[in-house]
Formats: sequence, structure tokens, C-alpha cells
Amino acid sequence: MEDLLHHVLYSGLGWEIGNEGQILFTDPLCTPKAVREQLVQLMFETFNISGFYASEQAVLSLYAVGRISGCTVDVGHGKIDIAPVIEGAVQHIASRRLEVGGLDLTKLLADELSKANPTVKLNISDVEKLKEQYACCADDDIAYEKLQHSCLEEKHTLPDGQVITIGKERYTAGEALFQPSILGNDTHGIVEQLVHSISSVSSENHRQLLENTVLCGGTATLTGFEERFQREATLCSSAVRPSLVKPPEYMPENLTSYSAWIGGAILAKVVFPQNQHITKADYDEGGPSVVHRKCF
Repeated sequence: MEDLLHHVLYSGLGWEIGNEGQILFTDPLCTPKAVREQLVQLMFETFNISGFYASEQAVLSLYAVGRISGCTVDVGHGKIDIAPVIEGAVQHIASRRLEVGGLDLTKLLADELSKANPTVKLNISDVEKLKEQYACCADDDIAYEKLQHSCLEEKHTLPDGQVITIGKERYTAGEALFQPSILGNDTHGIVEQLVHSISSVSSENHRQLLENTVLCGGTATLTGFEERFQREATLCSSAVRPSLVKPPEYMPENLTSYSAWIGGAILAKVVFPQNQHITKADYDEGGPSVVHRKCF
């Protein structure tokens, strides 16, 4: 990690050795306390930063859309994190992590395309690009089943000149988020997981969580995913029916993919000017555990 951070800070951000600045880190859901302590220790003792702050990704994604309470559904590369947040505090007991993510969908699409195009040799980077260009979600499970029997096909030329046919396969990756059995997982779909998560929180907080549900992560940008998610949510038999927050118009179009980063940029403009961060003096006095007292 030290080598990676050195590259990011000095080559990527352009810091100069001996003139290091302040930094804010985004914490993935369920980051162990020991990892946070190791990080703050590394930053102060190895990189000699002047200020440090860390906040959880779910909280920052809400900040990006102007909320402090809500529920984030982060569909990332290797996992899905569902985290209720109340007044800026993640409700860890009610949070859920699903070991399914964009990479699993890419591999699934690769398998489906290989079955449909047995003579074409695919590499994972090509499939990733095909997923970004073609993968989408059907309107509902009934529409998905119909598309399995009747779907328009397209020809696509790969960088090496091979031609691949893409038809019903484009819908399979997105459907796996709502029907994990496609991936061989005996778990509930993403909307049901969200409902169960919110239901685990005190009922007095249900409304503010439901009315402030935020989708984030690169995989959440799949064509039709947001519409399918909202449609599935309105069909929930439970009294718990989530509704999605629309990003502010002034935010960039890629907010969904980078919401935690954007929320972090917003928070950094508050905590550092107002001296709410961990200073070198704080660290020298309290040691690595100071991160748990000053970074919530």
C-alpha cells in the first residue's frame, strides 16, 4: 500500500516531498478499526501529512446529493454494499454486503457470449467494454423471459477483427442483480436486500431512509437499471417501498460512478477549514486510535 500511496500522492496529485498537504480518505463499508489505525499511522509517520480525515463511503455518497440521512446501494466492482445512514452515522447492524459485483457480471456476460459465439475468442477486457456498451436491464422479470426467446441481435467487431453477435445476452448481466440465482447464488435480489436492510432499523427512521435511497457505483449506471430498480421497489409487498433520490442538476453526469469521491470533496471543504480534522499534534498526543474519536 505504501508504494501505491506514494505514486498517487507524489505522481498523481503532484505533492512535493517535505511540503505534504492534508488528505481525506473514503472508508469502504465495514473497514476494520485496525486498518483505519494503520492508515492514519502510515500517513503521519511515513508521508508526514499536515492533516487527516476519513469518512465512510455511504455517508459521502449521501453528501453528494445533499442528504445526511438515507440508504445507499453501492453496486461496485467486486461487491454490493447496502448501508442505512441516519444523521451521518452508518447503521452497521442493518448494513449488508453482497459478494456480487460488476466483475461477476462481466464474467457472466463472457460465459453467455462464448456460448452464443463458440468460435470467437474473448478476453475479459473486451467483455468489460461490451458490457459497458450493450448490457442493460429488462423492464421486469416477465419481459426478461420474453427476451430470452425473441430478441434483436447486433453484430460487433472486436479490436482484433473478430465479429461477435450480441442478442439476449445483453440482458443477462443486469438481470442477475435482481435474480441472483442466474449466478448460482441462493440469495434475494438487490431490491429485496434493501428492503430487509431498512426493515432492520427502528421503524421511526423508515420514512427518511426510504425517501432518500441513493444508487451509486459504476455498475449502477447500466442502461435501465435505475428504472428497473424503481419499478421493483414500487411492487414490494412490504410497507417498506424505497424511492430514489435524483441527483441535483448542477452535479456532473457521472455522479453515480463517483458519488463517494464527490461527497468527499464537499466534506473536505468543511472539515479542514474548520479544523475538524486530525492534526499532527492530535496524532502525536493520541496515537493512531485518535482516528476513532475524530472521524465518524
